[in-house]
Amino acid sequence: MTTKLIIVFLLVIGSFSNMNAQKTGYKNVGAAEFKSLMEKKKGVLIDLRTPDEIKKGKIKGAEEIDFFAADAERKITKLNKKKTYYIYCAGGGRSGDCAELMVKNGFKNIVNLEKGFSDWKKAGFEIETK
Repeated sequence: MTTKLIIVFLLVIGSFSNMNAQKTGYKNVGAAEFKSLMEKKKGVLIDLRTPDEIKKGKIKGAEEIDFFAADAERKITKLNKKKTYYIYCAGGGRSGDCAELMVKNGFKNIVNLEKGFSDWKKAGFEIETK
């Protein structure tokens, strides 16, 4: 009986964790899961912050697209829709908006660092500076 309850509990928890991705078309995750997913599945890492913000550091290997730039939407929608994208900004707002833009434009594999670069730094993960 106990084993059955544990299995049911795990299935329910798993359903709730997938609800966000089903509802939005992308996955919001914390820093630890973001890092883990990047290590498990190859993809494109994109920093959506401004050049001034990036001067303070970024996640190693991130491509840079300033989400506030006039050509940002064009750059984003021209990306390969078949690839997996790991996106982040300073605190999660811009990357959430970017994830929604990407979903509307046919992207399927998007992972958003929900609380942004600040969460990454708080977790003590490696950053690179220019």
